[in-house]
Amino acid sequence: MKVLVTGATGFIGRRVVGRLREAGFDIRVASRAPQPPAGADDAVELPGADAAQEAFLALMRDVTHVVHCAALNNDRSASEADFRAVNATLTGRLAQAAATRTAGRFIYLSSIRAVVGPGFSGTIGEATPPAPQCAYGRSKREGEIEMLEAFAAAGRADGTALRLPPVYGEGMKGNLRGLMRLAATGLPLPTAALAAVRSLISHDAVAGAATLLLTRPTSPRPTYVLGDASPVAMSDIIAAFRRGYCRPARLLPMPAWPIRLLATMLGGRASWQALLATQICDQSLLASEGWMPETDTLGRLEDLARRAG
Repeated sequence: MKVLVTGATGFIGRRVVGRLREAGFDIRVASRAPQPPAGADDAVELPGADAAQEAFLALMRDVTHVVHCAALNNDRSASEADFRAVNATLTGRLAQAAATRTAGRFIYLSSIRAVVGPGFSGTIGEATPPAPQCAYGRSKREGEIEMLEAFAAAGRADGTALRLPPVYGEGMKGNLRGLMRLAATGLPLPTAALAAVRSLISHDAVAGAATLLLTRPTSPRPTYVLGDASPVAMSDIIAAFRRGYCRPARLLPMPAWPIRLLATMLGGRASWQALLATQICDQSLLASEGWMPETDTLGRLEDLARRAG
């Protein structure tokens, strides 16, 4: 069986390709990058959202399954239209082609931002009502809807969206990369500003979830919320990175109000509120279906810093 993996040169896509090859799948990689990844025998260019439908149908030749990793994120210069084109329209076009030309599964890597905003505090599960708060989140939610509607229109239930919390691993970007850089400075930090608890997920665990859903005999649920086995405190994330860098934790029992005041003065009140938010992902549904979440989040983060240092 052949799997089409979009975004195969990206942070998560590379790991998905490797895991699927280990599981014995043939792979067709589709990417917007000018050069295919090393070792890719079947590599094609990923069409743009406005390409002719024939271009998307051609991608599906001899393909059984699709894992759609390509996305626009971590780009502060992108407009709402940019996010919608890549994360929603492109997803819908791919799903329409897959629903008519393939016989297997379509796995869309979505985000918890399709459900909640950065300032939300609480537990996130499959039943959490979607209420995205940013352009990125709205586009990912629209992508979920377009994907599921494409398969429903074809009378199929083979599409699923994996809602991911922040993903870590070698080559990670976004807020976790920023925290890693902050940890590398060795600056003393107030524990009161880092008390929030977050669910994270390793890119290995994401690849494992995709592999499981392509190999199990029963159809997937429409959505799954993923996360490592246990959430971790922001202070513990910093401490783990600093252990990897062989530096002291330097987390001090000082009040958080000076940082809060500074953030407010600099127009970063929303960022401050996001820093304090506790977001826990209930990953029990897919775990009950055989998926093995990562159990040593802090150890993995420490190892990332060790290898980076």
